[in-house]
Amino acid sequence: MRITIERLRTLVLTAGVLLILALVAFLAIGKWKHPFNRRDLPKKLGLDIQQEANGWTYTHGSRGHTLYKIHASKLVQLTQGKGGRVLLHDVKIELYGADGSRVDRIEGAEFEYDPDGGTAQANGPVEITIMRPSVAPAIAPNATPQQALGGKDKGKPLAAVAQTAASREMHVKTNGLSFDQNSGVARTDQRVEFSLAQGTGSALGASYDSQQGLLVLNQAVELATQRGADTVHLHALHAEFERESQLCRMHAAAVDYRGGKATAGDAKLLFRADGSTVRLDATSGFALSTATGGHLHAPTGSLDFDEKNQPRHGHLEGGVVIDSATQSAKGDRQVHGSAPAAELEFGAKGELRHAHLGRDVAFDSKETSQTQSGPIYVHRNWRSPVADIEFRSAANGHVAPGTLHGSGGVVVSSESQRGKEAAVPSKLTADEVTGAFGPGSELTAMTGVGHATIEQTTASGSRLITSGERLEARFATSPKGGQGGAAQIQSATVEGHVVLVENPAARAGQAAAAPLRATAGRALYEGAGEWLHLTLSPRVENGGLQLTADKIDVSQDSGDAFGHGNVKATWAENGTGRGKSSGNPGLGGQGPAHAIAAEAQLHQASGEATFRGHARLWQQANSIAAPTIVLDRQKQTLVARSTEAAEPVRTVMVSAAAPGKEAAGKAAVPAVIRIRGGDLKYSDAERKAVMRGGAAGSVVAETGTATTVSNEIELLLQPPGNHAGKDGAAAQVDRMTARGRVTVSSQGRRGNGEQLLYSSESGEYVLTGTASAPPRMTDPARGTVTGEALIFHSRDDSVSIEGGVGKTTTQTTAPR
Repeated sequence: MRITIERLRTLVLTAGVLLILALVAFLAIGKWKHPFNRRDLPKKLGLDIQQEANGWTYTHGSRGHTLYKIHASKLVQLTQGKGGRVLLHDVKIELYGADGSRVDRIEGAEFEYDPDGGTAQANGPVEITIMRPSVAPAIAPNATPQQALGGKDKGKPLAAVAQTAASREMHVKTNGLSFDQNSGVARTDQRVEFSLAQGTGSALGASYDSQQGLLVLNQAVELATQRGADTVHLHALHAEFERESQLCRMHAAAVDYRGGKATAGDAKLLFRADGSTVRLDATSGFALSTATGGHLHAPTGSLDFDEKNQPRHGHLEGGVVIDSATQSAKGDRQVHGSAPAAELEFGAKGELRHAHLGRDVAFDSKETSQTQSGPIYVHRNWRSPVADIEFRSAANGHVAPGTLHGSGGVVVSSESQRGKEAAVPSKLTADEVTGAFGPGSELTAMTGVGHATIEQTTASGSRLITSGERLEARFATSPKGGQGGAAQIQSATVEGHVVLVENPAARAGQAAAAPLRATAGRALYEGAGEWLHLTLSPRVENGGLQLTADKIDVSQDSGDAFGHGNVKATWAENGTGRGKSSGNPGLGGQGPAHAIAAEAQLHQASGEATFRGHARLWQQANSIAAPTIVLDRQKQTLVARSTEAAEPVRTVMVSAAAPGKEAAGKAAVPAVIRIRGGDLKYSDAERKAVMRGGAAGSVVAETGTATTVSNEIELLLQPPGNHAGKDGAAAQVDRMTARGRVTVSSQGRRGNGEQLLYSSESGEYVLTGTASAPPRMTDPARGTVTGEALIFHSRDDSVSIEGGVGKTTTQTTAPR
């Protein structure tokens, strides 16, 4: 709402001009009391002349100074004796100010005076001329011809002085004027009209009590005056002015101007001796309306003015109401505000600069923006114990809100709706909130300080809560790309102990997804794509997953999170006690699983976590390293991939190996299996991991006793609950199977076949082939042997041949 105190000042000044004009006129009429106050006046005026006397003049002075002159072209004695009346024709009365600053005239065609009743009655129209010359007339007391007030020589002929004075005359016209010398009251029930260089005015009926110094304008008080190129109209049902106290009272006063309208049920104006306004008090309702659709109302109000009639301070009480309605090509906006009281402060030129609203402030706004994709509706609600509005200069001499600041705990709730879609609510709370406004009083930014929290609901139905010590949001100010105005947050910054909590929307037929919680020292929100960028030690928790990085990006629409730089992740044990962390995939073991990488991506909907850039994941003694590792928490799978042979997928697994011959009688010591290849897939449900050659060409597996090269290797982990020792044997490899062009090397021996089966329980390697290509083994001591199956015994380093032995050919000599 655009408010200018110029409109309030216009109300005060125009009312003051009207009252001063009427006061001067009736004061001039009151001077009649002096010449008719003497009972012997008829005799001194020659009233024994019963017919007529032409060219009659009466001069009244005091202490050698002329105060007034009465001229009449003809005096007629109407009746003789007691009750005789005098009739004066073509009357002109001149009244002089004591300092020579004023010469006023009262003129009428005919006046009738009753000496016994002490009354004078004008028969017909009366015209009063009030002069405000800049040079004192020569006839005035204490003044000389061609001399300006203050004793400075004007240097102009007297005729020029008279012409200048005439150009500044004010004229008052009325009918039926009567004066009672006993009561000192002059009154008329006729229309009173007045004019001056700046405008014209009128009233219906007036009276002036010279004894009490009270001027009353009975009804229909009007004044039209110019303010630049515009005409300002003042209306009042009734007006009174007290001369001694310099107090003016008006009832049902209103000022109309091009920019709007100001009204007051009852108003009191207090003036200084020089005529400037000291204070305005309005009761029974004070209102200000603007042409742009703004409206301000309060039951009572007051304004304090300086010596130049410029307002300095204002106070509104009893329930202040502010309403505004604007329309533009962009859309419509309606604002409704209320507060029990308001304090107003003004600038050097009387412009409104500050408003303080106290004791439960409320603002409610509704906005419609037209965009390419359809209308957008935004409803905002502001609540705060106190609020301060700073105003800035706007076009055409108006002022407009610059900032709105609330303190003591502020709540700003909002609801936006795109077309016929469901409304999306949000809420901002903070100890202090400041809103900034741009052209057209459009909200451009909002800042919350101290326990700042914003609650939102995304288009997908997820509920977001973001909190921090300071929150600053900037709004889009014009439709762009199908997004409409203040309905969209262009960017936002949250600083200091930032906490983000996202509760995903429930999906039909699916269990509720785990909430996402993020913390950081700073968060930056981008409206395009609804991304939240977390920096300064960011951390994300999603179910059992904990993620840290140099920077984490969170999509507020999908809930996806992206970590950049020094990514570290942990899946915590859920405490089910069933041998695995249900819902938290790893490598089949108990306890937390950990991962590090250069980057990470968490998909909220699918439950996938992707790690890239020298990624490494480990759980207990098992680990995997690869350029890319993907965990699917819903399917309980792990996938590792490589696209370059120089950086293959590497995994380390533990198997429950049987003791060797030198460790007979001792507890079994777990053996380590190291595998490298092109890609790996692990299923926690099947307890199976499969490594394929992929980009690496082949898969290499190394145990403590053998090295195997093949196209792929399959690992089966021990099932939960079986063979599980107190150290977590559930994560140990039960069997390893190598397939496709298998080559195994152990203790100088080399075997070739199509499949190799390793059992951690027996410690045996069983190498098989096909009917056309049976397995072959080359031994430095025994040469080359073949059979249906070749068995390597890791306990005693012996080899068994099953399925019939063919001809043995020694192709090598004994080892060195």
